[in-house]
Amino acid sequence: MLAKRIIPCLDVKDGRTVKGVNFVDLRDAGDPVELAWQYSEQGADELVFLDITATHEKRKTTLDLVKAVARQVNIPFTIGGGINELRDAELLLNAGADKISINSAAVRNPQLINDLAKSFGRQFVVVAVDTRFTDGRNFVYLRGGRDKTDFETDAWILEAEDRGAGEILLTSMDHDGTKNGFDNVFLKQINDRIHIPLIASGGAGTQQHFVDTFKEANVDAALAASVFHYGEILIPDLKRTLQEQGIIVR
Repeated sequence: MLAKRIIPCLDVKDGRTVKGVNFVDLRDAGDPVELAWQYSEQGADELVFLDITATHEKRKTTLDLVKAVARQVNIPFTIGGGINELRDAELLLNAGADKISINSAAVRNPQLINDLAKSFGRQFVVVAVDTRFTDGRNFVYLRGGRDKTDFETDAWILEAEDRGAGEILLTSMDHDGTKNGFDNVFLKQINDRIHIPLIASGGAGTQQHFVDTFKEANVDAALAASVFHYGEILIPDLKRTLQEQGIIVR
């Protein structure tokens, strides 16, 4: 059995790490460079950096900040935000990314997934999906949760895998920032249908929530932000709890 991964997420806006609830009411959570160093030292398995307004503001991810964060970490580093073409991914790779995360651009131009996988390898391509339960079904949302699409989440994820996604980062907008736990029922539905790693995102509030998502949904990794940023959960303590529950961690 592969070891489960714990992944802090830096949602970055205007050069600062921010965190909200259900994708709104953002508040400052610290310097992304300092936080990246802390997480690398604490034993995080990977780090995700999302420039959350790059797509909305129609700009590229800030390369200087990416480079500054990359210099602080010795763990796999995933970057997302404002990636619309192969050149964007190439610049981020050169700036220190180990993987790139695409979301809105992939839905608008699904061929981008194929092109990235062909150029850089599947393991380089993370397709991030923001989902919300609406009218009895889960739909994909774009531009940081601003725009509802007609894509049903499960169908889109299956297409993304077929096109060459190496991992899926699935964020429940309904659970995001609530600290009431991950959407394990839906995560399990998705995980049972795909053959690539699934990262759970949205809802972590306690160590037990991580235990639950690994046991109930059998996800490959769990991502969280505010509980790590504000010191509510320390990664070494979390890993110790997971081990005590029989969950294999690195």
